[in-house]
Amino acid sequence: MVVKDVLEYPYIVAGGGAPEANVAYKIRQWANNLTGREQLAAQKFADAIESLPITLAENAGMDAIDTQVNLRAGQVEGKKWYGVDALRGGLADMSKRNIYEPLKVKEQVIKAAIEVTNMILRIDDTISSAKGGGAPPGGMDY
Repeated sequence: MVVKDVLEYPYIVAGGGAPEANVAYKIRQWANNLTGREQLAAQKFADAIESLPITLAENAGMDAIDTQVNLRAGQVEGKKWYGVDALRGGLADMSKRNIYEPLKVKEQVIKAAIEVTNMILRIDDTISSAKGGGAPPGGMDY
């Protein structure tokens, strides 16, 4: 499927969670210009995106906190393609290691995550609205 994806949409990005680390960094920078709930929402979205390389590191037997700290430090230093090198158990410039992924897959994952988040928020709004009208259907009124 990877070859098919690249043939259909011929763009690639570095692997190892580097794009997610970079996107999370950029969102955090942007969030600094926001206030209130908007800032908190943007920061939490960055945390969610950053969880992808952290999970990759955990699955490779690496320390999650050290990975997170070092990934963020790498982004601050301008290491755009700095990601998790699961084969060597550390962090590295994924483009220099020739580790790439189809951009199409990244786009699909982010779109799916946003759609799921929107559905959860809609459900939460519906439940919150229903709470004002008494006990939920089938529930017990204490």
